[in-house]
Amino acid sequence: MRKSRYPRPSRLLGFAIVAGLCISGCGYHFAASGDALPPDARTIYVARFGNGTRLTGVNDELMRYIKDEIAMHDRLKVVDSPGAADLQLSGVVRLAIDPPINFNAVSEPTTYRNNVTVSAALKDLHTNKMIWSVTNLSAGQHASVVAQTVVNTTPEFLQQNLRTGDIAQMTDIQTAQTQTAAARDLMMQKLAKNLYTEMAEGF
Repeated sequence: MRKSRYPRPSRLLGFAIVAGLCISGCGYHFAASGDALPPDARTIYVARFGNGTRLTGVNDELMRYIKDEIAMHDRLKVVDSPGAADLQLSGVVRLAIDPPINFNAVSEPTTYRNNVTVSAALKDLHTNKMIWSVTNLSAGQHASVVAQTVVNTTPEFLQQNLRTGDIAQMTDIQTAQTQTAAARDLMMQKLAKNLYTEMAEGF
């Protein structure tokens, strides 16, 4: 009887189990588990980020997302003063742009690319030492500003409080406003999530 070239399902299962044990034994951690943070650190103060852009208030806007992201993980408690904190996160918004990337037949923008870039650092307030930093961490999100370019089946669109027929009933201005705001929200969420993951895992 000729043997199959392919491993049996039971053998594949065995390989998967062994691989899983190897991964768990090699120090693999789920993202944002906080393993790189000082084990005795329980509180964090998020200092007001600087704003190196021409967009007024973008630093304060981002800080709200960062604080929400930190609080969501339950690893650190956000406090209102450095005197009550074990750690301090500081940074600067270096870039905030939204250039057009797609145009219609008469050269009018139909899609913009929102992008924000930050530098950040984490200090241990007990030792006064910088324990983590990142330069030029970015996140971006497309914003379609006319109804014809909005794809209403994407996960990003489905997160909005809009039904499929709503976009068709909107003016171009309404479409631009709602889609730009939604794209900005997703972009800020992404950046805050990426920043927390890198900070907590020491990337």
